[in-house]
Amino acid sequence: MAKIIAIANQKGGVGKSTTSINLGGCLGALEYKTLLIDADPQANSTSGLGFDPTKINNIYDCLVNGTPMNEVMVETNSPNLWLLPAHIDLVGAELEMISLENREFILKERLSAIEKDFDFILIDCSPSLGLITVNALSAADSVLIPVQCEYFALEGLSKLLNTIKIVQGRLNEALAIEGMLLTMYDTRLRLANQVVEEVKTHFQDLVFDTIIHRNTTLTEASSHGVPVIMHDAASKGAVNYLNLAREILQKNNLTRMGNEAKQINIDHGLQ
Repeated sequence: MAKIIAIANQKGGVGKSTTSINLGGCLGALEYKTLLIDADPQANSTSGLGFDPTKINNIYDCLVNGTPMNEVMVETNSPNLWLLPAHIDLVGAELEMISLENREFILKERLSAIEKDFDFILIDCSPSLGLITVNALSAADSVLIPVQCEYFALEGLSKLLNTIKIVQGRLNEALAIEGMLLTMYDTRLRLANQVVEEVKTHFQDLVFDTIIHRNTTLTEASSHGVPVIMHDAASKGAVNYLNLAREILQKNNLTRMGNEAKQINIDHGLQ
């Protein structure tokens, strides 16, 4: 049965889609069969994996029309990684879902038919706390929260954590926080270091040891339609996300590696 992780933060531009694509690519590279669900109308995960959102079926068909997910998902060019695409039409899906029975559990119901076929299912949520995001939280085992290393890093986090608490109380009592992931870290900026310290002080063990550094190779990889590990496996971005994948595997007792193997060393020669 798949571990389902929603990647969520209602603050935009924090690296949700970048994390979804590259964590999925790294889990696949480590031979874990992974499905990435693009639940964001902006469809960044879809285009970032090389697909034109206007030319393929998408998650809207599953949520609103009841199309089975295995008829919509597509295999990517990255090993062991499948994608359930998104489309701008997803904006209207929430309005159409309001009148449906058990509207908060539609995604969970659709996933029940395929979750046994994967090791991990990642859900790239939109930067909002609307019905589709609530569906993602209701279906998920845990939430991964990207936090950008900048001045407004903690802005809105309390609202997201409150939403998670409400979902736990009313819809999904088993929902856990997988961890907070610090992203877009620039070692040259004093402010970035202050944000890292502040987030770790506030949330302690909830913060991943792995930090995602600001790295142009991540953007280059998306423009080529592949995860960074397929574009440049020696880049700092690839090493960061591979470390994250290994940390998640260890946290979920899916690997027997010792602590000394938990993190890959980042040499000064990496770009």
